[in-house]
Amino acid sequence: MSDDKTNRGEPDRSRVSGNEPYEVEYFASKHGLSQEQARELIASVGNDRAKLDAAAEGIKGERGQG
Repeated sequence: MSDDKTNRGEPDRSRVSGNEPYEVEYFASKHGLSQEQARELIASVGNDRAKLDAAAEGIKGERGQG
């Protein structure tokens, strides 16, 4: 049985899939993180994009305080 191709929209864009290499790569690049850091963040925070963006900003802030 195939996926429902009509079921698209905001819920998909509001999540980051840690199982999709291109999503991890984009998220890591966007925030200046390694892909491993991005995967660890997704594992610890979850896949909600807004929460991940906030957590990634916190990591960037920590790196700048050295």
